[in-house]
Amino acid sequence: MIQKITALIILLANLIPSNINSDWQTYYENSDFKETPRYEETLKFSERLAEASPMIHYKNIGKSLQGRDIPMLILDSDGHSTPDQVRDNDKAVLMIMASIHSGEPVGKDAGLMLLRDIAIKQKHFDLLDNLTIVFLPIFNVDGHERFGPYNRINQKGPKETGWRTNAVNLNLNRDFLKVDAVEMEHFIELFNQWMPEFFIDSHSTNGADYQYTMTYALEILGNMEPNLSDWAQRTYLSQVEDLMEDDGWPIFPYVSFRTWNDPTSGIYRRVFDPMYSTGYVTQRNRIGLLLETHMLKPYHKRVDATYKMILNTMKILSEEHKTLIELVNQADKKTKKQSFRDESFPLQFQPSQDSTMIEFKGVEFTKKESELTGGDWYIYHPDKPKKYTLPLFKEQEVVQSANLPEAYIIPVQWAEAIEKLKLHNVEITRLEKPIKIEVETYRFDDPELSSRVNEGRQTLQDASYTAYKETKEFPAGSAVIDMNQEIARLIAYALEPKAPGSFAYWGFFNNIFQRTEYFESYSMEEIARKMLEEDPELKERFEHKMKTDEEFAQAGQRAILEWFYKQTPYYDEKYKVYPVKRIIDREVVNEVRR
Repeated sequence: MIQKITALIILLANLIPSNINSDWQTYYENSDFKETPRYEETLKFSERLAEASPMIHYKNIGKSLQGRDIPMLILDSDGHSTPDQVRDNDKAVLMIMASIHSGEPVGKDAGLMLLRDIAIKQKHFDLLDNLTIVFLPIFNVDGHERFGPYNRINQKGPKETGWRTNAVNLNLNRDFLKVDAVEMEHFIELFNQWMPEFFIDSHSTNGADYQYTMTYALEILGNMEPNLSDWAQRTYLSQVEDLMEDDGWPIFPYVSFRTWNDPTSGIYRRVFDPMYSTGYVTQRNRIGLLLETHMLKPYHKRVDATYKMILNTMKILSEEHKTLIELVNQADKKTKKQSFRDESFPLQFQPSQDSTMIEFKGVEFTKKESELTGGDWYIYHPDKPKKYTLPLFKEQEVVQSANLPEAYIIPVQWAEAIEKLKLHNVEITRLEKPIKIEVETYRFDDPELSSRVNEGRQTLQDASYTAYKETKEFPAGSAVIDMNQEIARLIAYALEPKAPGSFAYWGFFNNIFQRTEYFESYSMEEIARKMLEEDPELKERFEHKMKTDEEFAQAGQRAILEWFYKQTPYYDEKYKVYPVKRIIDREVVNEVRR
């Protein structure tokens, strides 16, 4: 109450006399709800808010590749603008990201109106007693200024928008873990500073037609710390569903049909890995909410639904701030414990075949064979709403998991991976001198690299491997990553090759799949004969393989000589060997870190 009175006094003293008659309509409102402002117009309105209200601070989190400032607004009833100040007042932090896909600007327009309504019009002011807002109105600033009317073919409004990707065609919502984009470097630094309890990422969908204006995704299907997941489902989700229903905006989980565009095929839910926003914050023990307004609904309805979803989230967080802060702290402590590492850690999920029947508010549709293409053509009839009873596949099966080590160690030469981990605030110990220790190593069996570029990288499609132990010397400067830290979940996703979106997947270590030494057949013919003469056991293995492996026996000279070459000390011992090693023994970790 004291904080609220203090903030009101500040408002009366500094805000009302000079601004009460000002025109505070946003660009979007002045356009009759049909247009979204350009970058410069957004910045001017943001700066104007900060100048008018002591509760709002305008800052830049860094510059884009094309030199644009990435704007941020901080809304705090006491006028605080740093994480330390906010934490000293026991407030929870809600971080809202808009326009990571700049063709989907609903969060920008909804957020600017909401901050205006609170700070200038003094609506919903009591929600700030326990809550501070960090708002990024345009994250993908360069993509935003690739502005035009033809950037989203499936979307109804606004008249013009920005582009999906950044200036070098990177999709920033695939970049949270690998951090290739400079914009993402700035965001991760911001996230490390604030560590918000709750994060919202605002989008508009692609996909089929249905009645819901607002759909959402929450990581409550098995990839989040259980107590946080339970709170997100039982407390947050149950309340926000009721609040949105009362406001006339019924919500539904993010819609993915089992057969693309066909509602009758059923709906499945998915788990997002840390390349995506919500998957990323989840692995840092924070709640992540993905908002997906339906692209075929009028723009003003999408903005209104986003406004209400953020506002209702604020209402819940304001009431639940102490509980959520405590749950986040407990999750961080739990992740550091030995008991966390003793459990198998799930990395990849897929929907099971078990389903439950649910009601889905769709629209009637016609399916016909296209005389133009010969394919199935789904024609939706949005003026004919229809309720369907559909199977929902939400239960998840773990298809990849890992037994976590006590630490990972990365040789000094693999600097890119080490630097990326440092960006995420991972605690790293550098070896001051060379050391020889026992580690667990992975050798990839038959790696397959993508034939197409994905986000500027050649990705690893098959990460199957054979694990073995070895004693290996590591040079000075090598990085030891102790798993006894609160970010252990994210470390595992980055360094376990089978994790979706891992560093190995994104090609950080593709050099190990390159052969650099070969043999001449005339030399190997002679060497192979000598090997057979001098090694009876090898001769027995070779003859057995020729008898039992028909494909090998008929593979020809080069393949057979390759088999012999692999048995020689000339063969590259590092070929296909994963350079990131696992330390299993806690005593070894303690010794290395001394």
